[in-house]
Amino acid sequence: MANIALHGLEEYIKKWAETWEGKKKSNRNSISLIRYADDFVVLHKDKSVIQEAKQRIEQWLNGLGLELKESKTRVCHTLQRTDGEEAGFDFLGWNFRQYAVGRKHTGRQSNGKPLGYTTIVKPSDESIKRHYQRIVSVLDEMKAKSQEAIISRLNPVIKGWTAYHSAVCSKETFGHLDYLVHKKLRRWTKSRHSNKTQKWCNKRYWHRGKDERSTGDNWVFSTPSDEPNSSVVGKYELHKHAWTPIIYHTKVKGDKSPFDGDWTYWSSRRGKYPGTKKSVAKLLKLQKGKCNRCGLYFKDEDLLEIDHIIPRSEGGKDQYKNYQLLHRHCHHKKTAEDKAGKC
Repeated sequence: MANIALHGLEEYIKKWAETWEGKKKSNRNSISLIRYADDFVVLHKDKSVIQEAKQRIEQWLNGLGLELKESKTRVCHTLQRTDGEEAGFDFLGWNFRQYAVGRKHTGRQSNGKPLGYTTIVKPSDESIKRHYQRIVSVLDEMKAKSQEAIISRLNPVIKGWTAYHSAVCSKETFGHLDYLVHKKLRRWTKSRHSNKTQKWCNKRYWHRGKDERSTGDNWVFSTPSDEPNSSVVGKYELHKHAWTPIIYHTKVKGDKSPFDGDWTYWSSRRGKYPGTKKSVAKLLKLQKGKCNRCGLYFKDEDLLEIDHIIPRSEGGKDQYKNYQLLHRHCHHKKTAEDKAGKC
């Protein structure tokens, strides 16, 4: 419902930018409005522009019978503290902020000029707090439950939260949460066995990891193995936050949709697209949408062909490591060169 009601807000701000002095295109590109349902942020380098954009958005919303929630609305700088406001902002559970850095770590403009700062996105403090409190509440509610039941309840909570935040700078956050959870679990085990030592509790509830992910980890909250006198984890083990790998996400172009018919773009991103041969889609993804010969990006209207890097006549095999995707004209040139080489 929010997407339907607020449809057109982005274009409204862009159209307003075109009325400024200067080139329409550069003005339009200088301001951004990023929206997810009813949450949105407006970005521009000039504070006065942001303040006027806020007023215009309020007017636009009034026409729909809506209004901004003041407690969730703020104007801030992403690099510097201004007017008592901390640098950066929270959006969709993440904190977006820029940090001043040296020339070796700085971000760069499109022309290669150093910016003097880098942008870091990480889980927001509020999101971290809510997640940890949820873990604590589960442990408090299930004091009398078995270890298996608690692990089964907590694993989906931890895996879901870490999967959401695995595309941003979350490594330190994951490690810190594992530390907090470990401390809470120690207190939980001690409350269950008040007449036992902490060493006894550790031996009963923590075991050594048995797979590549947790090998050498002697602090896995888990049930013991069925093997006699074994100190290795058993069937149930609590998933650690740090076990979730950080995989950065490449942003989808703003005007792209999986239904727009641009099979070259979506195949190079996802390795699949309806109506596209599996082999072509896989090679598009492996080659990141580029021709292996000329290095140019494939376009939707281009004719593509699969080529054997080592020709079959020379013993080349039919396997992906011997395949490459080329423009048809690039393929013809390579074939001609291969034949000329034999002569």
